[in-house]
Amino acid sequence: MRISDDDYRWFAGRALDGMATILTELGDERANRRPPLPGANTPYAIVTHCLGVLEFWVGALVAGRPVERDRDAEFTASGPVAELLSRFAVAKERLRADLAAADSAAPLRAPAPPKYADTPAGRTQGGALQHAYEELAQHHGQLELTRDILCQGRPVSGSAGTV
Repeated sequence: MRISDDDYRWFAGRALDGMATILTELGDERANRRPPLPGANTPYAIVTHCLGVLEFWVGALVAGRPVERDRDAEFTASGPVAELLSRFAVAKERLRADLAAADSAAPLRAPAPPKYADTPAGRTQGGALQHAYEELAQHHGQLELTRDILCQGRPVSGSAGTV
């Protein structure tokens, strides 16, 4: 069984657009604020990590693009929301091109991280794509909860919108 590129982009796009909407609602100040929980990340860092996931798992492992990723730096990233939103647009276009090059049953085009090597995510391009979507969906939910904690019932600054 294979999911179509359009269907995959629809599911991934829902997660990405949901994250973009939350960032827009939060604005620069709240998007760069860490909730008061042990080990929590800022919304900006969560989204930066998701963009890194797409670059690595889809761009490098599926499409075979050379990617330099500093995973640790993703969790300390900060900056203006507008900058991150423009990166979303680029990521969505790259996803379209990367999916066009994918063969879900084929092996990865680069080695998976060792902890994933013997898992479905580390064996085939389809597994890597599923893992990338898993991460996007998981972190979209995390971002929703982070937003709720940061806002604690107060209205969010900025307007809701879609990318």
